[in-house]
Amino acid sequence: MSGKTIFQRIIDKEIPAKIAYEDELCLAFHDVKPQAPVHVLVIPKKPIISIGNLAVEDQALVGHLLLVVKRVADQLGLSGGYRVVANCGPDGGQSVDHLHFHILGGRQMGWPPG
Repeated sequence: MSGKTIFQRIIDKEIPAKIAYEDELCLAFHDVKPQAPVHVLVIPKKPIISIGNLAVEDQALVGHLLLVVKRVADQLGLSGGYRVVANCGPDGGQSVDHLHFHILGGRQMGWPPG
């Protein structure tokens, strides 16, 4: 068994995924256990554990990821709104040690979230 995360295995095309968007910097794919009618994950191809592990040199990459969030939400027709979530660390609910943004939409989101 390799030390790769499941997200790295998806990036490497070792595990199939329903791809919503891909470019040289990132990948967006539909979550296999959706928490909303629309649930897509946007991940960088660069292995970064979480927001807590970002470095100054990642600034442009993170900006790119957020613009991809918008692009994917537009492509999926989430004109009524959507939620973007980034869990950070075990107490924040992060279950895969690879930076990722959840796009959740297709229904009214409640508050507080959890």
